[in-house]
Amino acid sequence: MPQPEGAALEAVRARREQLKQKYLRPKAERPATTVGGVHHLALVARDVEETIAFYQDLLGFPLVELVENRDYRGSSHFFFDIGNRNLLGFFDFPGHDHPPYSETIGAVQHLALSTTQENFDATKKRLDEAGVSYVGPDRGIENSIYIHDPNGVGLEFYVQELGVFEGTELV
Repeated sequence: MPQPEGAALEAVRARREQLKQKYLRPKAERPATTVGGVHHLALVARDVEETIAFYQDLLGFPLVELVENRDYRGSSHFFFDIGNRNLLGFFDFPGHDHPPYSETIGAVQHLALSTTQENFDATKKRLDEAGVSYVGPDRGIENSIYIHDPNGVGLEFYVQELGVFEGTELV
């Protein structure tokens, strides 16, 4: 997609700075959040078995539950352990024709997953061995790579502690 340039780029940057000044509070002045964290993300899978094989067998995220969706008869609802008591969930909807993934308003651009350097290196090795392409760390960011799952969902493997972004503790 085309990126803004010239005056348009400067206007976007100025707007971001205005928003930052208006809404971003210093850490010591921020109120406590009103929730305990992410219980699970719920995404749509094209194929249950393909999704399980990708996440469990290739990426090493254990499948921890596979049940019928309580809201749609015949649909599967399944969960993977992504660490820190967080779950990545998927639904399928048999009989529905869903369009392919599209990066658009309301869509998940990517999930950034915290990992250690050791697991980051092991993930890259498994991806290389399986012939799965990824982006990074060729963009000058040595501690992250990006892939897409079989459903088009973007995943980032990021060597960074939870709550920290580029070395700055955010929470």
